[in-house]
Amino acid sequence: MADLRETRRKLKIAAIAMLAVDVLAIGIAFSPLVGSSDARRQQMQQLSLDLRQKTKQVEPLRGLDKKVVLAKQEIDDFYRDRLPTRESAVSEEMGKLAAQSGVKILQAKYDTQEPEAVGLSPFQVEAACQGNYLQLVRFINAVERDKNFFVVNSVVLGDAQNGSVKLQLKLETFLRTGT
Repeated sequence: MADLRETRRKLKIAAIAMLAVDVLAIGIAFSPLVGSSDARRQQMQQLSLDLRQKTKQVEPLRGLDKKVVLAKQEIDDFYRDRLPTRESAVSEEMGKLAAQSGVKILQAKYDTQEPEAVGLSPFQVEAACQGNYLQLVRFINAVERDKNFFVVNSVVLGDAQNGSVKLQLKLETFLRTGT
């Protein structure tokens, strides 16, 4: 009989423990902390939307290591193909463009600045040119489109005589100083 009492006591403890677990589960299911199924669904939709937005934000960063290598190669190509190493190359190119456009360069002044940390030296050009209006327009257009990199800083039209116009042109380029 003692065995039966011990078994009853163990069954009562097990029943009370299961009842406590049931009460706890019901409490959690209806708790305001858990929320309703609609609230959980809305939260899931919001989290899904946030995930899509974050994925879209980081998309440009995918393959960044390859993009950096490609950009470095493109910069090296730009320096090699579009920036001269000698001052005389700039004056030769300006003379060639002027001759092709029918413009006469009356006077040119060249000024090299101190080299920058990236291996480039700014190179300023001030030129006094003469030609008819159409020739000068073609010359400026040719300078801007030339394979050598030129930045036209200012253009000042001067006096005109017999269809010939004078032009003051200030432009800038860069010389490669490193290898």
